[in-house]
Amino acid sequence: MKKIVAWKSLPEDVLGYLQQHAQVVQVDPSRHDPFVAALRDADGGIGASVKITPAMLEGASRLKALSTISVGYDQFDVDDLTRRGIVLAHTPDVLTESTADTVFSLILACARRVVELADWVRAGQWRTSIGPAQFGLDVQGKTIGIVGLGRIGGAVARRAALGFNMNVLYTNRSANRQAEQAYGARRVELAELLAQSDFVCLQVPLTPETRHLIGAAELRSMKKSAILINASRGATVDEAALIEALRNGTIHGAGLDVFNTEPLPADSPLLSMPNVVALPHIGSATHETRHAMALNAAENLVAALDGTLTTNIVNRDVLAK
Repeated sequence: MKKIVAWKSLPEDVLGYLQQHAQVVQVDPSRHDPFVAALRDADGGIGASVKITPAMLEGASRLKALSTISVGYDQFDVDDLTRRGIVLAHTPDVLTESTADTVFSLILACARRVVELADWVRAGQWRTSIGPAQFGLDVQGKTIGIVGLGRIGGAVARRAALGFNMNVLYTNRSANRQAEQAYGARRVELAELLAQSDFVCLQVPLTPETRHLIGAAELRSMKKSAILINASRGATVDEAALIEALRNGTIHGAGLDVFNTEPLPADSPLLSMPNVVALPHIGSATHETRHAMALNAAENLVAALDGTLTTNIVNRDVLAK
């Protein structure tokens, strides 16, 4: 019988589904040596939020497939997995709408100062009618720039154009004709997007090309009234440069669901800035979506081990081996 290592807690029905197809060994990834030993004796693995290095897979001659319960796969060395003939699967579709909701919640929270003013009310500061000191910014009718118009970026564009009558600019490796036709999205270079957008939303995977995609120079090129939204990966932004830009008023504010270090350190300057909304990486964190992701990842793994998986494969080159 095949053996699967699970390094993340799974819903009971998802665990039951896997157990119908294989022996499932649940491990604590913080106990490094037992975790590595389990991988070396497994045919497949499923989990999330843990770095899987090439060294951890040395001697794992039986391992044929890994399935991450996420759309992102920067926790894996994809080239190394491909060389080893190990299929890597992910869950790109089931979290699209919930993550786009999170992006828009950050846009609205930052523009209308929802978190800051809720805390202000809770602290007993609301003693008279509010004035300009508590005013926010409009969202409807503004320009949104989406860096990366894939599944999630497209869902954000739909909300922006159809729900808030926003002008949509985007950058992407290829043109998104559907978004151009349905939402009036216009493809531009990054420099133009940064200069014209009231809200800049990052929806790109973390790759060598996107690491620190937004740095000091890019922040300076944005409008002083602009708000940066990052719900992709923390390292796509130079966090030190962002902190400096927020301190200096280079940009108006930031809505962040991802950070260089997670959890966000207690001494991070971002936590004391009223023009920052910081969330604990909740992009897909709804009961419904997380369950759907776990089930999708389990189905991906079972199909990969059976040699029948045709979708959600990160390293398709492995199929040619």
